[in-house]
Amino acid sequence: MTMRSKVAVLRTSPETVLDDYDRLLDLAEVERYLPKNSTVILKDNISWHYPFPGANTTPWQLEGTTLALQKRGYHDQVCVQNKTVVINTFKGEDLNNYVPIFRRHEIPVLYNFRDEDMAWVRYEPKAELNVLPRIFPEGIRIPDYFLGKSIVHLPTVKCHIYTTTTGAMKNAFGGLLNTRRHYTHSWIHETLVDLLKIQKEIHTGIFAVMDGTTAGNGTGPRIMEPVVKNVILASGDQVAIDAIAAQMMGFDPLSIGYIRLAHEQGLGVGDPREIDIVGDDVSQENWGFRIGVNLHRVLGWLSWYGPTKCLQKLLFHTPLVHVAAFVSEAYHDYYRWPLKERHVYERWKQETGWGRLFQRYLDEGTLR
Repeated sequence: MTMRSKVAVLRTSPETVLDDYDRLLDLAEVERYLPKNSTVILKDNISWHYPFPGANTTPWQLEGTTLALQKRGYHDQVCVQNKTVVINTFKGEDLNNYVPIFRRHEIPVLYNFRDEDMAWVRYEPKAELNVLPRIFPEGIRIPDYFLGKSIVHLPTVKCHIYTTTTGAMKNAFGGLLNTRRHYTHSWIHETLVDLLKIQKEIHTGIFAVMDGTTAGNGTGPRIMEPVVKNVILASGDQVAIDAIAAQMMGFDPLSIGYIRLAHEQGLGVGDPREIDIVGDDVSQENWGFRIGVNLHRVLGWLSWYGPTKCLQKLLFHTPLVHVAAFVSEAYHDYYRWPLKERHVYERWKQETGWGRLFQRYLDEGTLR
């Protein structure tokens, strides 16, 4: 008899969150999924180097997961960071308060874009992939460091302009594909399914811990409306945890391409009716989240899906890609952050318990 997929969900508070993460990993049976004799890669999520609530792995998510794993004998933990054409990784791990946590809990940090940390090697998947061989006809390359190690993904509960929601499956995108990964956006749902197939071949274990203490509604993964929701999730099924998060946000999980395809191709369970939720009852949660529209979404749609899709080779396979990157950087960092998002962040710090906890991390570095 096949065991049903399980997703652990807990309601939490700023006063109890580290202990709640410990209980969460217990409920999700983390030790079933991660062998004790393998290095555990911590794959945090930096969608924006600025500390916008809901956009990035939270410091309590990182610290709570690290402590819970160490308590269970996972002492060989290593964080692996990636970069994008518009995100400054070093600025992101600093502004989001990860660096003191790495230091206090002795977590080494490696970067998949540094040759001295890891090399990109050609990988021949055993599984039949949907699109990656066509997108990368010269061969699929992945970081050699990932081979034979376990991975714990640390996404947040938020919307995404290309994939509706983003979570555990999308979190593999930056780590496994290099900076040319923007070529995949026209087939992003199929790409995420292909990446899960690759992960199942190369990792000794896969687990996800998702933070929804402040969730992101709107045109994510950066420009969003932060909404306090006080929930955290964990699962060894990457499809199931994304499905439950999507359902809580108010979306039909099986209407989202990457969840439906992964479910149909047997990579996990995307139908909430076939998933056991343990912990707190969230069956009636429907937050009514919507993607919305802004300049970034319009330009993205034109580039990857709209009538100007035919110009992709000109825009993204020539030096013009740097112009596109500059436009995105200017829009997010020099227009949106100083004029709006920074003020939203400051209000969140002053007016919410999670914002005040974030300030504690700024002041103290870690909670334990």
